[in-house]
Formats: sequence, C-alpha cells, structure tokens
Amino acid sequence: AVCSMGNSTSRLYSVLAKTLSSGAVSQHQDCLEQLDSAQLDPIDPKDLLEECQIVLQKRPPRFQRNFVNLKKNTASNHRPIRVMQWNILAQALGEGKDNFVQCPMEALKWEERKCLILEEILAYKPDILCLQEVDHYFDTFEPLLSRLGYQCTFFPKPWSPCLDVERNNGPDGCAMFFLKERFQLVSSANIRLTAMKLKTNQVAIAQTLRCRETGRLFCIAVTHLKARTGWERFRSAQGCDLLQNLKSITQGAKIPLIVCGDFNAEPTEEVYREFSNSSLNLNSAYKLLSPDGQSEPPYTTWKIRPSGECRHTLDYIWYSQHALNVNSALGLLTEEQIGPNRLPSFNYPSDHLSLVCDFSFNQDPDRLL
Repeated sequence: AVCSMGNSTSRLYSVLAKTLSSGAVSQHQDCLEQLDSAQLDPIDPKDLLEECQIVLQKRPPRFQRNFVNLKKNTASNHRPIRVMQWNILAQALGEGKDNFVQCPMEALKWEERKCLILEEILAYKPDILCLQEVDHYFDTFEPLLSRLGYQCTFFPKPWSPCLDVERNNGPDGCAMFFLKERFQLVSSANIRLTAMKLKTNQVAIAQTLRCRETGRLFCIAVTHLKARTGWERFRSAQGCDLLQNLKSITQGAKIPLIVCGDFNAEPTEEVYREFSNSSLNLNSAYKLLSPDGQSEPPYTTWKIRPSGECRHTLDYIWYSQHALNVNSALGLLTEEQIGPNRLPSFNYPSDHLSLVCDFSFNQDPDRLL
C-alpha cells in the first residue's frame, strides 16, 4: 500500500488507516527508501483532514486553542514563519513503558492516535514542524507530509528505548519538516550530542534554510535532551555541546536561530540558564505569554504515572531575539480542558502540549546585537 500511493480517497485512506508492523517496515524498507515525494501525487490537506475526522468520529472533538497576538507595532514586509514544536509521544513508549495509569489503553491505539496527531498539525499549518519521539517516521509522517509539500529529515536515537518494547516500530528520534515552497535547504547537520566528552543517546538536527520570499538565511534546530531527575548535569553538558555546534553553524549568531525541543528541564535547571545566557542572544518565545514577559508557562506536560502526578515545563522554542520577532504564540490548554485524568487522553494524543509560534525577521538585526 505504501509503494502505490495514488490520489484517490480510497488510496489515501489506505495509507492513513494502516500502519506497517515492525516486520513490515523491514520488509518494505527498500520501497520506503525509494519513495520520491516529487514522483508522488500531492495530497490536499483538506482531504487528509477529512480522512482523519472519519477515523476520529467516535472520539471527542479537538480542544480549541487560540493564538495570542504578541506583535509590537513593528511593520513586517513578509509573511510570518510558523514554527511548531511537539513531543508527540513514541507509540512504543506510550503503550509499553510510560505507564499512564489514568489513560485507557484504547486511547493509545495508533490507528486513531496518529489521526489526532495529524489533525493537530493540519489545524495549525506550520511552515516548519519539529517533532520528538517519532517512531513512525517511515510509515506515516514521511509518506504523508512529503506529499503535503514538506521536506523531511529524521535522526533516530542510537539506542532508542522503543527497541526494548515488544512489537516496536523501530527507534524513535527527532524529525524536522519544512515547506519547500517557502524555504530552500542550504545545509543540514545531524548532531549526536556529547556529555563529558562521551557520545550520548540524545540527538539534534540543525538546518540552515533560505527564506524564498526575503532571501534571508536562518537556522532551525530540533533536539530532545536526556530525561529524568538526577541527570541535570548530563543535560547541562548536552546543552553546552548543542550550543557549541549551533555557534559554529550560525557563525556566532550572524545567522538567526530558532531551537525547538523537549529539554526535559524546568526553567530552574542549569541547561535553561545556559541557553538564556548564551552569546547567541536567545530568548524563550513562550515567556512572552506571561504578564511580565519573564516567566515560562506553568506546564507543557501533565500526566499521571504510578509515582504520582507529573506537571512540568520542559518544552521550549528559543529564538534569536536580536534578529527575530515573535508575532504570536498558541495558548496552552487549560487545566479544565486537560481534565482530571490528564494526558494523553481520548481528546489529546500526547503527554506534551504542542507549542506554535509565528516569527518575522527584524528589519535591522545588526543594530540590536
């Protein structure tokens, strides 16, 4: 089915409604690698959204979230660049390791959960999409998003915990997608993060893009740092390594930068301070939603595990504040919307909230350096 994707609704449905098993992924790997999005019929996003809604018709409707306008009275001569950051929850981890004690297993079924993920992406129409915990890249996200006009990149973790789960779909990793009609790829780097001079299991992707409308260059990066309490120094070392790589790629902040990620770190951690105080002059976009512009949201993940309730701010979109403006940011779900059983749920497919921001270039970035 994956090799013969046409443009009819029935064929589109067959792509959407079936997920290859781990065995099928290896069996069809040659076919998947040979897929050239230029040779495939494009998908109308409305058709894909309609197919998702058919699959989801027995589930509650998607939560309503509104954008908050943050733009100061500065004129922009180009369309904003919409960036979406999201840890989508690896399917193998959701079903096999994460122990969401208040979430029914039925809510985690991939056939429906992937449609909730796609519905969220289609609703916000990002120009650039940065995802973590992607373990269905080859059979779901790359085949579909490439046909929506995105250029797709995936970098798996070397020792993904998904591989420990029976009937897994391969390793999870970071993935980046950008609209080819809006951006041209200038350079791309897959970075395996180091800590204490040792290679770690965490990765990042950094791509330098040229905006076709303005001709301006900028760098977009996605990462997912080491999880769990007790690993704060390790995360700090990984953050330092990523910053060093990004300094080189951006020529010491000459090229504007946006960094999306699940940092697995609260704002009180050292790695957060490293990014805040970096010579790259970064600010965290979601701070701008607070009344004083200085405080992060109260949570970006909220779940219940056997050890108790976990409510943390771990996800960020960092940006070069001298070169970029944040025009707007997507408001977070309220506690009432999330509900007493927390995330994930029948309404929402991940334990992390998606973050979405609209950026524009400053007219005179050098003046602010």
